[in-house]
Amino acid sequence: MSKYLQPEEDGLLMQEYGPWTAEKLDYLARYIDVFETAMRQQWHIRYYIDLLAGSGKNRVEGSGAVLLGSALLALTTKYPFTGYYFIDRSEDNTLALRQRCADSPNFQQVNIHTGDCNVLVNDIIAKIRVDNWRSLNLAFLDPEGLELKWDTVADLSTMRRMDLIINYPQGGLNRYMPVAIETDEQTAVDDFFGDREWRRIYAASLNTPGTHIHRQLMDHYKQKLQNLGYAQVIRDDETGDEPLMRNSRRNAPLYRLLFASKHPRGHDFWQKITRRDMHGQGRLF
Repeated sequence: MSKYLQPEEDGLLMQEYGPWTAEKLDYLARYIDVFETAMRQQWHIRYYIDLLAGSGKNRVEGSGAVLLGSALLALTTKYPFTGYYFIDRSEDNTLALRQRCADSPNFQQVNIHTGDCNVLVNDIIAKIRVDNWRSLNLAFLDPEGLELKWDTVADLSTMRRMDLIINYPQGGLNRYMPVAIETDEQTAVDDFFGDREWRRIYAASLNTPGTHIHRQLMDHYKQKLQNLGYAQVIRDDETGDEPLMRNSRRNAPLYRLLFASKHPRGHDFWQKITRRDMHGQGRLF
């Protein structure tokens, strides 16, 4: 396989992240493998959508190890999807991603766009909608901060069969909520949750010591997903299906992966892969 599609240096741009990124990408890679292995015979049209795709590769801080990013993991999986849509706001990222993807035998099925995913998402939906009654779709929504807007999630939900893996940016919210709560103007936190109910939840937590604020905020977010038709959304304390990534130096929570499907089988797949971590150890819920 080409060096552009392998987890190794290839001379092109790549992002540098902490070692926790490997854990997140491991969950994604294993879910894609289960998803494609099980569904390729039943659904002959399967789209993978990555709205914040990056350049295709990541370098791990400290060790210098190279990891395939989410887009290349999906492209190089054992049983590839039949179509791919990748978006990133950085032209440098999409140029590097395009060069890497061009070495894949499935490059003709790859669509790469530069711009704001919150704006471009409806163009992608319009293209996929042609096969709406016949396609099975998986979207990975992995913001670095609070770039992902709720309206974008709601737009994706209009597809009949659209499973979602969403990065819930717990650390970023911890940084921005104390500032956002002090202004009446629209903030990135308001855009992320799609309403201002988070403000009431956050304000109430300040007066209640010991409140698990992110449990309440994620429940609110998941309830909104249920309102969009994702009736199989389940709490973490029932199933342990919200993997938490922590800063390896300070052990501080960084983000969780939330999963949403309109079909119970999607959650069966997700629970299967989240029972263990990337080292093969069973997770403690």
